[in-house]
Amino acid sequence: MIDEKNLLNLFLDLVRIPSPSGQEGAVADAIAAQLRGMGLSVERDEAGNLLSYLDGEGEPLLLTAHMDTVTPCENVRPVVRDGVVYSDGTTILGSDDKAGVAVILEVLRALRDGDTAHRPVEVLFTVREEVGLEGAKAFDTRRLRSRMAIGLDAGGDQGTLVVSAPAQNSLEATIHGRMAHAGAHPELGINAIRVLAEAIAAMPLGRIDEETTANVGVIAGGTATNIVPDLATARGEARSRDEAKLQAQTDAMVRALEGRAAAHGARADVRVTRMYDAYNLSEADAVIALVTGAMRAVGVMPLMMPTGGGSDANVFNSAGVPTVQVSCGMAEVHTTNERIAVADMVSTARIMLACVRPA
Repeated sequence: MIDEKNLLNLFLDLVRIPSPSGQEGAVADAIAAQLRGMGLSVERDEAGNLLSYLDGEGEPLLLTAHMDTVTPCENVRPVVRDGVVYSDGTTILGSDDKAGVAVILEVLRALRDGDTAHRPVEVLFTVREEVGLEGAKAFDTRRLRSRMAIGLDAGGDQGTLVVSAPAQNSLEATIHGRMAHAGAHPELGINAIRVLAEAIAAMPLGRIDEETTANVGVIAGGTATNIVPDLATARGEARSRDEAKLQAQTDAMVRALEGRAAAHGARADVRVTRMYDAYNLSEADAVIALVTGAMRAVGVMPLMMPTGGGSDANVFNSAGVPTVQVSCGMAEVHTTNERIAVADMVSTARIMLACVRPA
């Protein structure tokens, strides 16, 4: 029922449409046109997310993917070589997550053109996933009819299911020192950049353990070399699949900032924001049983894996809609070496068809 040529052409068309986060309008229009061409209605919420529904028998199932990509995504020129799709090396490809979008659209087409009974299929395509899951956060999940969901936004070998993902805390810190002339009276100043540097050096960062990571990724400060800087700022994050470990890591980072500031007579203002919560699924969850059963039915061995990254699934799980991410086969995403095998997209589509068989 899955038409490999149609799926590939659809994917190639989608990746040629630039859709950086916050500028998904053109690709959303193309997706909406595909849905309407199948006779389906399409709703677009205030955030720009697309919601559609295909009637069927039994309990509905939500299939979801995001429409935005990272940059550089202008003038993507996909190249198909030996059954694998690449960009021409000057841009990303955009399989993250247009492979997921294309698979879902092809599954809907196969269901509309076929005469096999199937579940109702609810479809949600989100915006601004790459910049903090903003589209999913803005979506009103009370609108969903489905009580479980499958996201098509993962890489790895065929059969990969992301069953566990971390929570993330973001940290924004400002060090307030004291300005002074760096040549005439440096002893009268408190160098905010030095304080910040010492604080970062005192933090546990990188791979903390198998469930926990931390990073400081952005720093700024100072105006001139002859002025002792009175302000320095930093942005960082902590992630863990274990809530207690996340709190401990966040506390350690805050303590380092406040402690080094106090040692120098400076002040640290630190803001901690919860970006998303963790989720942990198991074979006891209905959505995992559904997907693993479908994989086995089409000859794919399920591989249940944790991840260190967040996705829309974190948002939906927190909202009470158990959601698992399934691999479409994308590799080296967010780089100009990104690629995806056509056979992996086809296999994923067949798994989804098996998932939507009547309950």
